[in-house]
Amino acid sequence: MRARYGVPVGIAAVGAAGLLYSAGFEARSFRLRRVTVPVLPAGMRPLRVLQVSDIHLVSGQRKKQRWLRSLAGLRPDFVINTGDNLSDPEGVPEVLDALGPLMEFPGAYVFGSNDYYGPKLRNPARYLIEKVQGRHGLNGNPPAVGVVHNPWEDLRDGFDGAGWLNLTNTRGTLKIEGVSVELTGLDDPHIKRDRYAQVAGGPSGSADFSMGVVHAPYLRVLDAYTADDYPLILAGHTHGGQLCIPFYGALVTNCDLDTDRVKGLSTHTAEGRTAYLHVSAGCGTNRYTPVRFACPPEATLLTLVGRE
Repeated sequence: MRARYGVPVGIAAVGAAGLLYSAGFEARSFRLRRVTVPVLPAGMRPLRVLQVSDIHLVSGQRKKQRWLRSLAGLRPDFVINTGDNLSDPEGVPEVLDALGPLMEFPGAYVFGSNDYYGPKLRNPARYLIEKVQGRHGLNGNPPAVGVVHNPWEDLRDGFDGAGWLNLTNTRGTLKIEGVSVELTGLDDPHIKRDRYAQVAGGPSGSADFSMGVVHAPYLRVLDAYTADDYPLILAGHTHGGQLCIPFYGALVTNCDLDTDRVKGLSTHTAEGRTAYLHVSAGCGTNRYTPVRFACPPEATLLTLVGRE
């Protein structure tokens, strides 16, 4: 009996331990990533940018809310929120409360698909299947039906009321101690809401520094921003792969970006130009897959400095 069932029972025990770790510990092990990016014009003072992304808040996630509030202690020059704040239609008040201290700073935001629509229970293996088939989100897939509509208008009104710039297929400018930062944003490419033609043309030239902001880092968007000569692009969406293999990395990105650039700082080249790309692994998960493995939740403090 022992010889027959020992190995399967051992495998099950290891699997259960892994699930307990990824859901009970790592998914709640919030961290701050610090990155220095040489993108500013020579002689310009450094800028400290806090990027928060993919919060996917579910009502009652007190530890996550406390951690988000604590980030205000970093005293960033400005905050960029790259979307997917919700994973619960009832979560808007708690998102606004958690981000309240950060909304005391200048900031801007774009939305992701989970700000508009509630999550659906799905087999995680479908992400691998869609990667092989080249299908991601609504890009090549049938339109979503029977989805829950989140109260994104309340979230928008809260951010707007705090003075954050809404970058939904538009441009905006932040004034920070005499420095002007131009932000060009897009709605979520994952659900085909991006309209780059409305913001095309590159930096206006009237600001001290310009950058692009989007939720999902689809290649068509990265190509457009880079070809238009934006030196820096911020994105989220990928969750850093969420379930990664130690010493190997992510298996999927949930978009057409390669897994080598699933999170952190990298570069992107298009039409002979190169931009820095920072993809946040985010600090949350879909409520139906509340696990992370070898990919802890994060926010990022980017220090922008002069070009070398």
